[in-house]
Amino acid sequence: MSQRPVLLAAGGTGGHLFPAQALAHALRARGLEVELVTDERALRYGGEFPARAMHTIASATPRGGSVIDKAKAIATLGVGALQALLLLLRIRPLVVVGFGGYPSVPPLFAASLLRIPTVLHEANAVMGRANSFLAGRVDMVASGFPLAGVTGALADKIVVTGNPLRPAALAAAAQPYPGFEDGKLRLLVTGGSQGARVMADIVPSALESLPKELRERIELTQQAREEDLARVAMAYARAGIVAQIAPFFADLPERIAGAHLVVARAGASTVTELAAIGRPSILVPLPHALDQDQAANADVLAKSGAAEVVRQTDFTPQWLAARIAEFAANPQELQRRAQAAKSVGVADAAERLADLVLAVAEKKERAEAAQRSPS
Repeated sequence: MSQRPVLLAAGGTGGHLFPAQALAHALRARGLEVELVTDERALRYGGEFPARAMHTIASATPRGGSVIDKAKAIATLGVGALQALLLLLRIRPLVVVGFGGYPSVPPLFAASLLRIPTVLHEANAVMGRANSFLAGRVDMVASGFPLAGVTGALADKIVVTGNPLRPAALAAAAQPYPGFEDGKLRLLVTGGSQGARVMADIVPSALESLPKELRERIELTQQAREEDLARVAMAYARAGIVAQIAPFFADLPERIAGAHLVVARAGASTVTELAAIGRPSILVPLPHALDQDQAANADVLAKSGAAEVVRQTDFTPQWLAARIAEFAANPQELQRRAQAAKSVGVADAAERLADLVLAVAEKKERAEAAQRSPS
């Protein structure tokens, strides 16, 4: 098979890199080489990325800030596009696959100029700004969830593949929902790869207010920002709650699988893994997102009966304490919600996306071969 690689382009956060990582594993299992183009943030996750090479190019986000800041960002993206053109001419990829974030814009834009086959993956239920800019220029769009508000020609090129699951999430999805035989209630609190201040502000106060006999049953894992670690740990020490607290958990899918209930933001990766692994959740969508993508993601699990979705303004210690107490008293409800989550999970999304990527590449190769052949 040709050693020309498949080039994956993704922003440097877990929400963009994890599905790209899953696709990379699926493609390598089929004998293809993979390379990644991203930004410097990816170094936090890139150690496990199955790519034969990783490239960084200039990128910026042209929204917010002053007019001068926006102009600088657009200029930076222009530099990135030139860098991407040179990279593509050098490595001659079979196909370029974008996973969102502004670092994916220059490679996909350059690929469209060079007529290299392109596929765009949108993880959220609402298309992000960077992907919206690229969608009309690519050959096909794969989506993690059915996309809201898409019509016309763009709708014709969308295929719902699901969000690819990294190997750790696939392994976690095989684990059954934990039992309650030991009387423990295992909670996981996470705010996504960037952390979430609201979880540090609300959850400790909620759990401190619970009756002593319930506090003694709780085993807690919580993601918290570095600056919040000390005050969160002190709150749980006062409450007598057994807690593991860290800014980042490399084994988060395993921790999801071990939880009876997850309290989280509603990023695409979180919602996807909750569904595939099959765990009930309380979801607090990020309130200030321009596209309200987290609210749309959360709605997927809410409609199935797997998740309870609460606006951040309503996410108070009193509300959360009451819901946790109700769930603790009714484990059958948690088990029912776990089954509902599992019912909307897509375990083979990486294989579906790999099929689409290779189909796009092969279609382009056939078209080029037909043009070369004598009439």
